[in-house]
Amino acid sequence: MTNEVSTLVVDARGMRCPWPALRLARALRDAADVLLIADDPQAGREVAALATEHGWLVEAETAADNAGRWRVRR
Repeated sequence: MTNEVSTLVVDARGMRCPWPALRLARALRDAADVLLIADDPQAGREVAALATEHGWLVEAETAADNAGRWRVRR
């Protein structure tokens, strides 16, 4: 028996803040591991603030495109 946790991908490209952060918060209601993809320049700041508020772990990932990627775990 394995304890694998699948990562839920939330693609918020084209959405302006606060929508990427709101989509992330909604996804983390049910999922424990979420990859957020967003291209709004404010998304990183919003994700960091939300994670601090809820005690989530955030890992920023680099991407070849202009979208930011954040892996968030609760």
